[in-house]
Amino acid sequence: MTPGITANATAVADSAKSKPSALARFFSIENRYLPPMLITLILLVGQVSFGLLESFPRTVLAISTSLIVESILSRLVMGKFVNLASAYISGISVGILCRSPEYWPFALCAAISITSKYVIRWRGRHLWNPSNFAICAMLILAPDVFTTLSIQWGNTFWPMMVVWVVGCLITWRVDRIHITGVYVASFVFFALLRGFITGHGFLAEVAPITGPMYQLFIFFMITDPKTTVRTKKGQCLVAFLIAIAEMILRLAQNIHAPYYALAIVGPLAIATEIWWTSRNKPVVLTRQSIPA
Repeated sequence: MTPGITANATAVADSAKSKPSALARFFSIENRYLPPMLITLILLVGQVSFGLLESFPRTVLAISTSLIVESILSRLVMGKFVNLASAYISGISVGILCRSPEYWPFALCAAISITSKYVIRWRGRHLWNPSNFAICAMLILAPDVFTTLSIQWGNTFWPMMVVWVVGCLITWRVDRIHITGVYVASFVFFALLRGFITGHGFLAEVAPITGPMYQLFIFFMITDPKTTVRTKKGQCLVAFLIAIAEMILRLAQNIHAPYYALAIVGPLAIATEIWWTSRNKPVVLTRQSIPA
């Protein structure tokens, strides 16, 4: 065999060895359908176990509104249709987290969520997590007909474990597990502290994190790549600060503490990072596309 053929064969063999497996490609950051699959799992497990949805028609309305608004705005603003995976996540999040006897709050909340991605931006970056922003907006605008999911998994352990195992696997594969880990550890610590302060006890204070609402919060909202700072140390610090803000709001008897904590801390962190990284750089005004 000639040296050239041998070298080519070796290169092909090395390429085959370095090529990731189908399983590795599936659980990779490039697979945009992993988060939609996880959130669908949360919905199915929660619905089968506890009937957590307000109703299927309301959830379908929220998802449909998100997909339609995303399609329209992406076409108008960017001149093309974008991948609808993130719109699906926003819609299904609204469908799971929202509670209202009416239908229109689900549609309005979903529409606000998607619209905020295109409207509320600074130097090309999102400031608020879309779903979290929309929920906070609805809590302020329509408190009489709108509230949020508050049920827990109860004493049934397996639904929570299924979601946590899959959620941790996916967040690990997309390099976001440190955010979830820091927040959960901080929440548990502050639950212990709140138990001493309020006299409610540790178990009563830590119980909320076992609910489906928190599964969405820790695996989707606080880990959203578009609305987190870019360094791992910064991401861990922000997760810790969100937990502190939530503790303060809980001590003030605010039942929507996690949403408001993220809505306060998240944008401040993003804005601070934008200012810090650009303060010594000249500002060049260019027409930027808006990613989905």
